[in-house]
Order: sequence, then structure tokens, then C-alpha cells
Amino acid sequence: MGGCHSYPSASKADSKTQPTNIHNEKLGINNNNQEEQPYLQQQNVCQMITNMDMFILTKLPPGVDKAEWLASNTVAFFKHINLFSSALSEFCTPSSCPTACGPGNTVYVWIDDHGRKLKCSAPLYFDYAMSYIHDLLTDEDVFPTKAGAAFPTGFVFLVQKVFLLLFRTLAHIYWAHYSETLALGLHPHLNTLFTHFTLFCQQNALLDPEDTEPLQDLIAALEQQEITLRAQTSI
Repeated sequence: MGGCHSYPSASKADSKTQPTNIHNEKLGINNNNQEEQPYLQQQNVCQMITNMDMFILTKLPPGVDKAEWLASNTVAFFKHINLFSSALSEFCTPSSCPTACGPGNTVYVWIDDHGRKLKCSAPLYFDYAMSYIHDLLTDEDVFPTKAGAAFPTGFVFLVQKVFLLLFRTLAHIYWAHYSETLALGLHPHLNTLFTHFTLFCQQNALLDPEDTEPLQDLIAALEQQEITLRAQTSI
């Protein structure tokens, strides 16, 4: 399989702690009640770190196996999003973020190994999430690295789970920590990463509309920005 990795069967992964569906509940003090979110303002939406055509960047290259393409990109997105989240970790504490939340009064609840719902703070939720993904990527039985190894049954299903957790991480950053992102000058990096991420998800049907609904307004704004840039570069 070269430098790419694979995922386990659905039955193996389901034995681990899993993310739940989105639940809408009343948020804690980390709720952002501004009518117009700063990340939707045009002066922020237009901030990117590259003019590269994201549609081309996310398209399956000719001659490349789709499973290999999914695997290599899953690893890359995990590394980039985990790194970005770590850069903001000092601002995401149990007191500042008592719930793992996203836009639209969305609260993410974790389910433990015994099927119990855990409403936990954002740093704890995303620690669970990153640990879950990391375990998939580093377990040789789950993520074989030998050349020629076959992708397991349920591979795409597991990739979808990983991308759901990564999306929730980005949603929390935009909702609860965008002011810190702006102050650190990281918003162009965040927009670029999120645009790349969402376009890749769309091209490979990795997330359902209800998964991305909390940030659908931003997704639409960034896609329009990408279409505009694409038209300008083609002139």
C-alpha cells in the first residue's frame, strides 16, 4: 500500500468509544450570541493563504486508487487539524468551554464504551476525538502499513467517522475561538484548511448535510469565494 494507510472493519471500530449524533441543547458560557458571526464577514471570508484551485487539489488524480487517495488525505487532514487545534488549546479550557459546542446551539455529546452519553467540556471531548482517530492511525491491526495490504471492509464508513470528528473540531474553533484565531492572525490558514476539507468531503460524500448544517452558511460563503478566485485566475 506504499506510504498510505487503511482503516479497520466497521465491526472492529464499533467496539471502541464512538461519537454520537449531534444534539441541540442549551449551551454554557462559551455560546457566541452575536447576530453576525465574525467568520462570515466578507473581510474575513476572503482571507486565504493560497490562490491554488481547491477543486483541482481535491480531485482524485488520474491513475490513483480511490481508497489510497482517501487514506492519505485522512492522515493529512488529521495532522493539520490536530496541529491547528493544539495552537489554540490554551484558550479552550473546561471553564471557558464547559460544553463541546458549535454554531446554532449545537452541542456534541460523547458515548463511552458502555453506551453512556457523556456531556463533557470541549477540551475533554476533542481529546477523546483525537485519541480515537490517533488509535486508528497507529494500530497496525487497524491501519496496516505493509505494501499491498488490502483495505478492510467498512473502510469508507470509518473514514466518514473520522471526518465527522474533524468537522466538529473545526466547527468548535469557528464558533468558540474565532476571536483568538483572528488575534493570532491564523484566520487565513483556518479558511484555507476548512475550504480544502469541505470540498474534499463533498467530492467523496464523506459527510451528510445534517453533519455540516451548523456551518453551512460559512461553507457556502467560502465556496463562492473559491468560485470567484477560480474565475479570476482563468481570465
